[in-house]
Amino acid sequence: MTRTVWDSSVGKKTAMAVSGLIMLMYLVVHMFGNLKIFFGSGDFNHYAHWLRTLGEPFLHYEWALWIIRVVLVVAVVAHATAAYQLSRRDIRARPNKYVHKKPRSSYATRTMRWGGIILGLFIVWHILDLTTGTAHPGGFQPGHPYQNVIDTFSTWYGDVIYIVAMLALGLHIRHGFWSAAQTLGAGNRTRDRALKTIADVLALVLTAGFISVPVGVMTGLVS
Repeated sequence: MTRTVWDSSVGKKTAMAVSGLIMLMYLVVHMFGNLKIFFGSGDFNHYAHWLRTLGEPFLHYEWALWIIRVVLVVAVVAHATAAYQLSRRDIRARPNKYVHKKPRSSYATRTMRWGGIILGLFIVWHILDLTTGTAHPGGFQPGHPYQNVIDTFSTWYGDVIYIVAMLALGLHIRHGFWSAAQTLGAGNRTRDRALKTIADVLALVLTAGFISVPVGVMTGLVS
């Protein structure tokens, strides 16, 4: 039964919608957590430590964080796999290029695939930079995320990678939220305008919120 649902286009679109909303909820929380950097190293480092003690004493140290990571990995894999398979199915269904060369979809829609690739590569870099420290530009300091963030955004390439990825994220959310709402049956003629407005606001707020961190470091507001 599960395989039958997954093999259908509707099943893949539903998996994309649900996994996308899971990641969106995480991004909202993650953005608010990132903004704590503007309150100083004490608040930001304390927040990072709190994430590791979340759920204690019922859960052991870092268990809640690892549960969140596992859920996110499953969501990312499901989202990417469904997107790739739907893309291949679409190509097989229409092997020839469209007769009309003039694009009829929004810029966000046309860049969803490339945006997904950019975000996938960014996630790998972000983990290697600020989680494992493997690709960190300075001397990575476990337990000192405030200084690690400043190290990353004190480099021009760290700023460029992050800002480009966040702009791609904004476009992805703008189209993806509305598309997920349609897939899950929330959209109709009376609600489409409201859903598009929500998608625009979410994309704008998340993009601005995330980009404010490297901008804060570059301008010296965070130091």
